[in-house]
Amino acid sequence: MVMPQGPKLRARPLENPFHVVLVEPEIPPNTGAIARTCAATGSPLHLVGPLGFSIDEHAVRRAGLDYWNLVDIHRHESFDAFEESNASTRIHFFSAGASRSYLEAGFEPGDALVFGRESIGLPEALVARRDRVWAIPTLGPVRSLNLSNAVAIVLYEALRQNRALNETFLD
Repeated sequence: MVMPQGPKLRARPLENPFHVVLVEPEIPPNTGAIARTCAATGSPLHLVGPLGFSIDEHAVRRAGLDYWNLVDIHRHESFDAFEESNASTRIHFFSAGASRSYLEAGFEPGDALVFGRESIGLPEALVARRDRVWAIPTLGPVRSLNLSNAVAIVLYEALRQNRALNETFLD
């Protein structure tokens, strides 16, 4: 397959980008797709807790993730460790069980967007008593959206709210 040639539509990266945080992701292709979205948006990717797969150089190369080196990746042993190293960061949590839509969230540059495991989402103890817990409404009977789709939806809405996509150019 030949990649399309020619200029691509771009926007300038935010000075203070959004942080994508995955708590115990389980499925390598989802994390790979999210990493690609992070590379496309200049967003750091934080991987928290045990992963359901390896991200060593051999595994990344075997998976064909040729853009992995374009992603600012941070590993954290626990969510507490993430919070300690990002103490001044506003945090938004995303859960299929939340009662408020992500469209109501007022995203600000530098905010962290936190998503849970594909199988069970975020631990209840992590989102209990938090102010910023959001869901993506669905129109059909599915339980939830694919994790990589959910991250892309929320991240691009955050960029849109902050007018990060308004001034585009061909590169």
